[in-house]
Amino acid sequence: MRRCFPALLLSIFLFTTFASADVLKIVVHDTIQPVSAGRIARALDLAASRQDDAVLIELSTPGGLMTSTQEIIQRILASPVPVIIYVTPSGTHAASAGFFILESADVAAMAPGTNIGAAHPVGPLGEDIKGTMGQKVENDAAAFMRSVVSKRGRNVEVSESTVRQSKSFTETEALSQNLIDYIAPNEQELFKEIASKPIKRFDGKTLTLNLVGKPEKVLDQTLKERILTWIIDPNVASVLLMIGIMALYAEFNHPGAVVPGTVGVVFILLAVFALNLLPTRFAAVVLILAGFVLFALEAKFATHGVLAIGGITTLVLGSLLLVDAPIPEMRVKLATALAVSIPLGAITVFLMTIAFRARRNKVVTGIEGLIGEVAVVQTALAPAGKVIVHGELWDAVSSANVPAGEKVRVRKVDGLELSVEPADKSS
Repeated sequence: MRRCFPALLLSIFLFTTFASADVLKIVVHDTIQPVSAGRIARALDLAASRQDDAVLIELSTPGGLMTSTQEIIQRILASPVPVIIYVTPSGTHAASAGFFILESADVAAMAPGTNIGAAHPVGPLGEDIKGTMGQKVENDAAAFMRSVVSKRGRNVEVSESTVRQSKSFTETEALSQNLIDYIAPNEQELFKEIASKPIKRFDGKTLTLNLVGKPEKVLDQTLKERILTWIIDPNVASVLLMIGIMALYAEFNHPGAVVPGTVGVVFILLAVFALNLLPTRFAAVVLILAGFVLFALEAKFATHGVLAIGGITTLVLGSLLLVDAPIPEMRVKLATALAVSIPLGAITVFLMTIAFRARRNKVVTGIEGLIGEVAVVQTALAPAGKVIVHGELWDAVSSANVPAGEKVRVRKVDGLELSVEPADKSS
């Protein structure tokens, strides 16, 4: 019984800790991508398992990937726990994908000084999609918006205008046009307003949420999510990829160094993992590899920087085109591409130049280092005899008779015998 007592206390403590958290809160101040989608899904699963009263998502986002947006909305619509999405703090917004997510919530609210909207679909580099494809993408996004908003009892026509006309709204405009349910300066004021009237769930049921004074539990990022959030940044992923490629080159050029090879493999694997979660253009990876090829050619042929400039240009272009993201926050910045490509190009060309020069230089060590050296005849070569070179006595055979004391030049090393010829003839 005594042995079970500590375990019983621990169980009671854990039960009371988790059971008391009736509102599960998650803060999403980030782009909408697989990591943020995974965090929201984890929060909804945890809230359902604990039978919490509600999930509060504090949202601030410039937008993100439609695939991740659809995944989040599917989880919100299927959640047995009501979901409250609150655009906060003041001065932020929920644009593009963020607006879709806001409209899917059981309760949509905004803090004063925030704005929402601008949900028109754009191309990978932020450009407007033209022609038939543009119409298909726009119509699909508009239909998706209607299917979510109509079930929530909000303004379908105005919501659709954010897709077709890229309209945006302040918090007061959004409330007056029935895009959101409440404006509140903080969470407790929001909970008071929510308690004043029933909410309508996606399946048509209504319920009243009384969350005033209820304890909250904030669901923080796990270590895994923090790491993924860092490496999934396109700027970080592109830097990891290019440094990894350069490190692998250094290992191939100096076999056995180990450290560059290890660093290269780790960095490239991290980059590949991150790019696998992002909409990646693999043609851009080819451009980056082509840049390093041009650096190698510059070092070999010495084109006075022409090929090096071409390599830097392809590195910059490859970096900028690496991620097919619809918003600037999810693309590689020009400043990052230039800041990495120029120094990387200079360092790579410098290292390759040293390597090529070393390979072209005459070997000056070992037996091969004897070729071309001048030796002194110790015993007459007629045609065989002895010579001294590098302070060592060698058997030698000459193409012509050479008396003792004369100088000869080594032309070939055959085992322990040197082939020589008179020094004046070779000169």
